[in-house]
Amino acid sequence: MAYIAVTALSHVGLIREHNEDSLAVGPWTLCGTVTLSPQTLLFPLGRPLVVAVADGLGGQPAGEVASELVVRQLAALGPALDSAEAISDALNRCNDAVYSATDGRPDLTAMGTTVAGALVLAESLLAFNVGDSKVFHATEDGLRQVSVDDSPPPPPGRRTTSAVTQTLGGSPGRSPITPHVATFPLSTGDRYLVCSDGLTDPLPDDVIDDLLRVHDDGKAAFELWKAAIEAGGPDNITLALVRIGA
Repeated sequence: MAYIAVTALSHVGLIREHNEDSLAVGPWTLCGTVTLSPQTLLFPLGRPLVVAVADGLGGQPAGEVASELVVRQLAALGPALDSAEAISDALNRCNDAVYSATDGRPDLTAMGTTVAGALVLAESLLAFNVGDSKVFHATEDGLRQVSVDDSPPPPPGRRTTSAVTQTLGGSPGRSPITPHVATFPLSTGDRYLVCSDGLTDPLPDDVIDDLLRVHDDGKAAFELWKAAIEAGGPDNITLALVRIGA
């Protein structure tokens, strides 16, 4: 029987005091904490499976609250999602939920989060995101980003920027979102990486590509985390590797 193997890892990094990232793998969620080692979960291919990483906005209050709210809602909605329209609707509901959670809570005003993920269906995978967390397709021809960064071009001489132009929540007044959703055919052996910018800011794409060419599943997740830590670990590091097996 064909199956989906998802290996997940979340770590605070070396600089931040606490983890504001959250992730969902089907019904399983990990919020505001760390994994002691990569965790691999197996699911039958055919039922909708949501894998998502949410990165709470730094420099604003309660990023961990916003990211947890979003992944828990996606985990609950996941089994009913079956199309790009359904994902967009779910992300808009998440955006509304983040803003609603701040009502009467001045300590939560302007909290927000990015989100990126994959919806795995029987014959296709839908990559989605709002913000600058990323989804990559790891192929024999190289690593290909399939999410769309909501961020301006980096300053001259810089590879990355911390500015984000679209998030779930993140402002005192309600702002609508336009989720990015793309559909790809699914084949045995396909691999996708969903991650927060705590992985991609310190690691160029070619380093990630090199590691994924050599390693898979738990070993790949560990080596990606190790490389990000050795590069300074400037932010929370959260990733999920999706592999289609048979």
